[in-house]
Amino acid sequence: MQLPVMPPVAPMLAKSVPQIPDVGHVEPKWDGFRTIVFRDGDEVELGSRNERPMTRYFPEVVEAIKANTPERCVIDGEIILVTGDRLDFDALQQRIHPAESRVRKLSQETPASFVAFDLLAVGDEDLTQHPFVERRARLVEALASASAPIHVTPATADLAEAQDWFTRFEGAGLDGVVAKPLDGTYQPDKRTMFKIKHERTADCVVAGFRWHKTGDVVGSLLLGIWADDGHLQHVGVAASFPMARRKSLLDELAPYRDVDLAEHPWGQWADQAAHAESRMPGAVSRWNAKKDLSFVPLRPELVVEVAYDHMEGDRFRHTAQFRRWRTDRDPRSCTYEQLDEPVKFDLAEILGRH
Repeated sequence: MQLPVMPPVAPMLAKSVPQIPDVGHVEPKWDGFRTIVFRDGDEVELGSRNERPMTRYFPEVVEAIKANTPERCVIDGEIILVTGDRLDFDALQQRIHPAESRVRKLSQETPASFVAFDLLAVGDEDLTQHPFVERRARLVEALASASAPIHVTPATADLAEAQDWFTRFEGAGLDGVVAKPLDGTYQPDKRTMFKIKHERTADCVVAGFRWHKTGDVVGSLLLGIWADDGHLQHVGVAASFPMARRKSLLDELAPYRDVDLAEHPWGQWADQAAHAESRMPGAVSRWNAKKDLSFVPLRPELVVEVAYDHMEGDRFRHTAQFRRWRTDRDPRSCTYEQLDEPVKFDLAEILGRH
């Protein structure tokens, strides 16, 4: 492989802002694996955000790139997986598997797509120092004849339309929008773009905690929401605390620690068969089988308000943010009925835009 921009390249990043800035370009924020495609003829490499190649995990994407992109190019984008009319990040995570036979099987059963949103090089040209407005125009031109599963992300310069997208596209599994200055050059690993993500709050039961890796302080709070069938569903964690706060949390949680795990809603955590239908906090990590996921059980009586961006199935997609204790709330009132339901939106309509 010999390209004007060679792997590895750390992708350009975005910083969070509360409102959509008027910088001339807004596009959907895709919920997938950030990927930089390097193609030189029949040689294709899929570089990830951590600069490690993911080529072997997505053979169908490699073949689609060969069929739909210029012979020599470097394209920044996102690998996504669609189930029905929504993005499915959980199914996308399952695609990262060590067994070659499993990789091939999943590439046919749950094929992925690639959404392009920047062009770093084409032919012998390095475009990274060109303004984004030019890179975007060249990207649209380069992929003008591309077809599914290769797409160019839609974009708008209209703030009103961008705000509409921010609201409506969530129903298709997108988690916000990204704004890009038109005069910006491509700056690897720099937060020169702007991301605007959804944030909501939910009241959750704190049913346990994990120790911090550095010692005897709280690492994360384990959050639960009561499901319709009467079980306490593990929905995620709140884990971002200053060290002093981690210490004080121990005192605040102490009154709830006198509980027998056998009587706890997650008392079957050690039984792997119990995890078949719903994730529990003691389950083996999908990414690291040696990772200690044991937890300290708490009486499920303490309620916390947390902020979250959106749900993936019955769990928070990302780590939730601690907001405040809700001592006024009955833990049994912490059900899924409190959560906002985004308006349904057909993902195919979004992918069909340019």
